[in-house]
Amino acid sequence: MPPAATARDKLLDAAIGVVRAQGYAATSVDEICRAAGVTKGAFFHHFPSKEALAIAAAARFAATADALCATAPYRELPDPVDRVLGYVAQRRDWLRGPLAEVTCFAGTVVQESYATSPALRAACEAAICGHAATLEADIEAAMRARGLAGQFTPASLARHTQAVIQGAFILAKATDEVAMAEESLDHLRRYLELLFTPKRKEMPA
Repeated sequence: MPPAATARDKLLDAAIGVVRAQGYAATSVDEICRAAGVTKGAFFHHFPSKEALAIAAAARFAATADALCATAPYRELPDPVDRVLGYVAQRRDWLRGPLAEVTCFAGTVVQESYATSPALRAACEAAICGHAATLEADIEAAMRARGLAGQFTPASLARHTQAVIQGAFILAKATDEVAMAEESLDHLRRYLELLFTPKRKEMPA
């Protein structure tokens, strides 16, 4: 039997859920406490402020995503290109459900706080870019396997995948349609397939 969730865990999970549903600025400490089922005293026992909670929640959200990807079936594929494509397929698969349950906590928060909270902006950067970094080894191996070494950096392509994913979330929110995010990830998959497809040498005339 897994250990019971602590008050701190409940607060972190509640913050992730409520902020994804209604945004960071619109979320109060009282709402988070109600969603977590804990007292305000318990909140301030664990966190000095809403900002401190959000910083910890960004790290928790990223760690969860990293762990899910690390144990996903695509990680066992022998071809690094298939692993890169498998990652995109995994992210698309996570789009099943209401927008509030499939979009990114860090991406939601940073759009509101990047200019007002340097510490929170840095936490969101660490979450998003840190997750991107988990793709770099597979991208580098895929580049070597397809003769693309030196044409771009693994880090830049890894960050591009996150730019597409975060942009897909914004478009989905703007249209209130998860399908808009699915469409963007389908285009990302096609782009990667073309990028890693060996170019045929032209026959001399």
